[in-house]
Amino acid sequence: MKTDKLTNKIIRFRWLIILTVLIATAFFAFQTTKLTIDADVLSSLPDDDQHALMLKKIGQNFGGNRMGIVILETDNIYQTPVIEHIRALTDTIGKIEGISSVSSITNIINIKGSEFGIEIGRLVDEYDLPATVEDFDVLRSNIDANEMYKGSIVSEDETSCLVVFTLDDRANVNEVARSVLDKTQALELPEKLYYIGSPMLITYIAELMKNDLVMLLPIAFLLIAIILFLSFRSIKGVILPLLSAVIAIIWSLGTMSLLGFSMSMISNNIPIILLAIGSAYTIHVVNRVNQLERSKEDDYIRTALNYVMIPVILAAVTTVIGFISFVFGAYLDMIVDFGIFTALGTFVACLMAILFVPAVLAALPKTRKNDVQKGSNQFIEKRFLIPLKNILFRRSKLIIGIWLLAIAISLTGIMSIERSVDIQEYFKKGNPTREAERIMVEKFGGTKPVFVHFKGNMQDPEVLKTMMATSAYMEESPDIYASMSVAKLISEINLAIMGEREVPEDMAMVEQLWFLLDGNEIMTRFVSEDLTEGIIISKFKSPDNQAKIAFAKYMDTFIQENSREDCQIEITGMPFVDITMDRSLINSQLGSISIAIIFVIIIVGLMLRSLVNGLYASIPIVAAIIILFGVMGLTGISLNIATVLVASVALGIGIDYSIHIISHFNDLLKKTGQLEKSINDTLLISGNAIIINVISVSAGFLVLVFSEMVPLQYFGILIAISMVSSSLGAMTLLPAILISIHKNKKSSSKSL
Repeated sequence: MKTDKLTNKIIRFRWLIILTVLIATAFFAFQTTKLTIDADVLSSLPDDDQHALMLKKIGQNFGGNRMGIVILETDNIYQTPVIEHIRALTDTIGKIEGISSVSSITNIINIKGSEFGIEIGRLVDEYDLPATVEDFDVLRSNIDANEMYKGSIVSEDETSCLVVFTLDDRANVNEVARSVLDKTQALELPEKLYYIGSPMLITYIAELMKNDLVMLLPIAFLLIAIILFLSFRSIKGVILPLLSAVIAIIWSLGTMSLLGFSMSMISNNIPIILLAIGSAYTIHVVNRVNQLERSKEDDYIRTALNYVMIPVILAAVTTVIGFISFVFGAYLDMIVDFGIFTALGTFVACLMAILFVPAVLAALPKTRKNDVQKGSNQFIEKRFLIPLKNILFRRSKLIIGIWLLAIAISLTGIMSIERSVDIQEYFKKGNPTREAERIMVEKFGGTKPVFVHFKGNMQDPEVLKTMMATSAYMEESPDIYASMSVAKLISEINLAIMGEREVPEDMAMVEQLWFLLDGNEIMTRFVSEDLTEGIIISKFKSPDNQAKIAFAKYMDTFIQENSREDCQIEITGMPFVDITMDRSLINSQLGSISIAIIFVIIIVGLMLRSLVNGLYASIPIVAAIIILFGVMGLTGISLNIATVLVASVALGIGIDYSIHIISHFNDLLKKTGQLEKSINDTLLISGNAIIINVISVSAGFLVLVFSEMVPLQYFGILIAISMVSSSLGAMTLLPAILISIHKNKKSSSKSL
């Protein structure tokens, strides 16, 4: 591909390019001020997914499916001051706009028989709180006697209780959750308060994301700047790569905001990734310009740009493919969005490297000597590159053997990779959210909501009996502690009147009992207004995915046997969403990597005019990905919604190193016809930029180790590992293969 004409135009129209980029950057920077954060996994579920649709339907028809929980922990719940504090929490939360319902020990419905007949009131009289031992004994016995409440609102060890609230389906989750946190903490209660449930998790994660961006991005920026200065020893060597990266970040996030997208817990990685990638392309340009500038090459900017333009474009195209591959097979919309906007940022970074940076260099005053720069480059050459090229020719087969051994060890580790979609893994051990999860699992049967949806006449005794049978069947599962439904409420009233905890046979009797519940706030949580739909609400305990799969099969058998025309049954909830997400981790991983590798081989082959070269270029990165998965398996790092991105990101970035090596090698081999000189010059020219690049990229990603979100810590570590392994592969394995192949060709030609 001829680049002379394009290069000449870049130099000629340098001021127009600079002005255009600055104006566009200012525009997109303004758009980023409108960018919002949405850490809600539910909002990222696809519209065509069965469980996603059902969850949204339940949210619309039954007052919301977003349940938050405040856990109050003390030495013993059954004390008058504690009850007063629970009431204060309940009343405070209930007054927050966007809360559709709130329930706790102080306002929950209580059904009991008395000498005057049936009495439906509250478990605790807010005007006459229990004060004596006898009062608390009565309260304790009322809770223990009710299957829906025992172990569900007060823990069996009597040290914790729950205040459960539901958000209106149209409420702003972050605003409501923040109000809950602020207003309950303002009460300054002496008991310990923990917060859990999807609204609280969403808010916590959103705040952690903001903190990460505010704290980690500047650290990564400073770290990369230091590395660039030590590498290039010049201001332009620091400013230009970072400026390119910053522009790519601004354009990507500005476009995201302009199109109405929000940042998610996945797209939170985009600035760090683009900071690393965006600087990489410019490093190659600046490195080549510096080399030619020191050699007193005439018109060195044009010459350098002609030399690196094709490899840089090729590297960017393959990186874009790596990110776009997320579009195929990803279950969550947030992963698709991540792929699209990171690919956009990569494309912008490439444009900056081949258009904006040369334009700026052409506009700057020219300097011919820079002894410090020369010394810096000689350090890398003398200490690493020259010894490396000597080893390559003497020990090429040994190098290939070492890589094969590393791959074999890694393949054994791959078999041990575990998968996890539990959102709790985002938080460090000891984090209050992790502690709240522990309390919920140990004392209240878990946090993951399960909904069984019934369609039929909710006052039909047969439908209500089916609901009761479903609850009983569910509760036989070791991961379901208790369940709540209108059928259980009816059976509790029947127990108070008739002495039997069951649904009456006669519909007229059901209607009479129903009348006693009519108008009660709790009914909106269990039945629709037209009484044609109802739900059972429960919680799932185990975070283990195999337990979720077993429960899904367990319930599917029952539903198939008991669902009928007059009583249609469906089940959904977060355990079922987790199963689909877990399955998608494998599908997405295999699909995205396969697509990326195939397209990389084809595109690299076409641009280098040799499919064989495309295959050679892919060998180091495939080896690096195998090692990456091996490390995950051997160290116990699970595959989750954050680490599932690593392989494709690593492929997209890591392939760049091989592209620079093989394209420069082919170019030099055609010019000189000398294998050893071509390898030597390739390593000295491209190797220097690769080393600077891998150090800066790895350092940028390793900053994620300081993230408050655990998967992002692993994400940073794994990307750094893959960058080091892919760069080593490009500078050792690939040259060793090329040396072996060309030596064999030479031997074959001599024998003929």
